[in-house]
Amino acid sequence: MTSVSPRGITFYCALAVFAQESMWSFYDTQVPPLLREHVGSAAIVGLLMGMDNLLGVFVQPWMGNRSDNTRTRWGRRMPYIAVVMPASALLFLLIPLAWSFASLVVVMFLFALVGNSFKPVVESLMPDFIEPERRSRGNAAVKTASGLTTVTTAVLSVLLVDDHPTLAFAVPSAIAFLAVAVLVWRVRDNRSRAYRTALVEDAADRPDAPKGVPMRAVVGGILRDHDRSRLLLLASVLLFGGAYAASRALMTPYGMETLGLSRGDAGGLALPAGVAFLVAAYPAALLAERLGRLRTMALGMAVFAGGMLVATAVPTAAATTVALALAGVGASGFIINAAVVLWNLAPSVRVIGTYTGLYTVTWQLGGLVGPTVVGGMVDVTGWRFLLLDIAVLTALAAIAVLRIRVLARRLPVGVGKVL
Repeated sequence: MTSVSPRGITFYCALAVFAQESMWSFYDTQVPPLLREHVGSAAIVGLLMGMDNLLGVFVQPWMGNRSDNTRTRWGRRMPYIAVVMPASALLFLLIPLAWSFASLVVVMFLFALVGNSFKPVVESLMPDFIEPERRSRGNAAVKTASGLTTVTTAVLSVLLVDDHPTLAFAVPSAIAFLAVAVLVWRVRDNRSRAYRTALVEDAADRPDAPKGVPMRAVVGGILRDHDRSRLLLLASVLLFGGAYAASRALMTPYGMETLGLSRGDAGGLALPAGVAFLVAAYPAALLAERLGRLRTMALGMAVFAGGMLVATAVPTAAATTVALALAGVGASGFIINAAVVLWNLAPSVRVIGTYTGLYTVTWQLGGLVGPTVVGGMVDVTGWRFLLLDIAVLTALAAIAVLRIRVLARRLPVGVGKVL
């Protein structure tokens, strides 16, 4: 088997993430109606739909660390992808076939458990192969693939859900089976730069020392780091993840309360922002290579906050739509580069998967906490100033990133170059 080019591995990673996120996007959209067929309480539906996020907090970093410490002739990621991804697709296929509330909850739990298990493994493939200087471009392709799953879910919902609900669930499953077949055929991550480097580092350890880096050592290293760069970066991910989630979760009631829109029209306010994010993703990667990733992240958050301030100053539907599109462009500057900075700050390629899991969990925690915090601010300031409240949270994230830029001046020249 010939070695895979950087463009090739980027395509395969994007395909894997597209398959993975197609299932999750459809799950978030179409499982709540299935639950509503059995229970009338919105609180119970919300609790069960949040189960995957709770499991992810524990499972994702652990699985990322486990794959980091795996050594096989297929590498450290592919053995898990080859087994766990098809299992996840099979469980997803069983969701609409559940015959009772109890069976539905059991299948949901198993899918959430297995789906969270391979998520950080898939997302760690790209930095394993791609050099630190080029990871923003790879991550842009991966994030674009993830963003396109919203379109896939919408098309499936319109064409199949009403008349063929089981077939609608089968399509994301089929995409996942196809993706894993392509990856097993084309990718062996034992040939990746990171895997070969990890083997060299393993050989340099004492012969009697246990191979791999335990999870507690990775987390402890971040907490004990004297310059706090990695901890500050995770704090910025938490804060901006919260601001970004609030800008999406609370936009519909904002449109209704402040702009006087109908529920449907208010729900469409964020669509241009999603399109703008996809369009700006790759340019954000190129800009990061020119200006530096930390500077691009800070600039992106400034643009995001600026969009929120413009919409606050001019509270009309047209101005809000344009301002949110501007915010979507700004968000790409942070989202495309934040994970890359964390990977590049890793002390060893042996912990890339663990760092991927920590990044994903921190972003998800922001998504859980952010709307609650901003909602509390709205209770004080009123819906009229929702977007200003989001801008304040964004500013705190930007301060954390700017502090990392100051600390980066003390790092070795080679490290600073990829930040």
